[in-house]
Amino acid sequence: MLLDTASLYFRAYFGVPDSVRAPDGTPVNAVRGLLDFIARLVQDHRPDALVACMDADWRPEWRVSLIPSYKAHRVAEETETGPDEEEVPDTLSPQVPVIEAVLDALGIARLGVQGYEADDVIGTLATRAHGPVDIVTGDRDLFQLVDDARGIRVLYPLKGVGSLQVTDEALLRERYGVDGPGYADLATLRGDPSDGLPGVPGIGEKTAAKLLAAYGDLDGIRAAAADPASKITPAQRRRLVESAPYLDVAPAVVRVARDIPVPEDLDERLPDEPRDGEVLAALGERWGLGGSLDRVLHTLTG
Repeated sequence: MLLDTASLYFRAYFGVPDSVRAPDGTPVNAVRGLLDFIARLVQDHRPDALVACMDADWRPEWRVSLIPSYKAHRVAEETETGPDEEEVPDTLSPQVPVIEAVLDALGIARLGVQGYEADDVIGTLATRAHGPVDIVTGDRDLFQLVDDARGIRVLYPLKGVGSLQVTDEALLRERYGVDGPGYADLATLRGDPSDGLPGVPGIGEKTAAKLLAAYGDLDGIRAAAADPASKITPAQRRRLVESAPYLDVAPAVVRVARDIPVPEDLDERLPDEPRDGEVLAALGERWGLGGSLDRVLHTLTG
């Protein structure tokens, strides 16, 4: 099981009241909410391995160099020497180090790779896995990794993690008319304002799906747009041709990397006892993690 950790703690932050606080009054709603998510996921799915995948760089320079608008609207502060600061709620940022410390003390594998997003960590770990993989994320971009033959599916939270959409190839074809790789092409054509990806003007999700059904993939669609004898409509032909500079680079931005350098010796096994019980107890007391921490421990050791 691979967790898109930031996606989940953002959901926890907005789903759990900020009245959930540590003894000193500091909000810990994201921390406790994420722990409750993990407890429920482990309880319901009993994975053999679990990795909390992190954003070491939420806006990698190599993606920005291809599409400068990539996530640009989320930048709170530009930095000269490292990743730009992401605009996040004031009371969420201080909770992230607490989340990391608690995961480490529990012994849950946590992995980020410099210069890459959590999506790329997930893509690489899923690609190198030797058995079935469940990816837990609220980000539809990861639908591109769905692969029935390899047992890779996405568990997409509808309400918390107690209600998950099990996303396999059948669901993708029913809902979007594409398979996993086709979803990346669909997302490229459609664009995504939340990620600063413009897409092809006038081509939304349904039109993109129809074009992919007719011409196979993005390369097939572009070839049809360049072929005067094809049946593609004049308006679509014009939009696709005019969007060539975007379409030349967008696939590299939209597609999840699958071969980034991840440690070969990463211990992905689900822990059956905390790595450091004393540190974990101190964190629980300091941050008032109470029942949320107890539920994770019970689930892991039960």
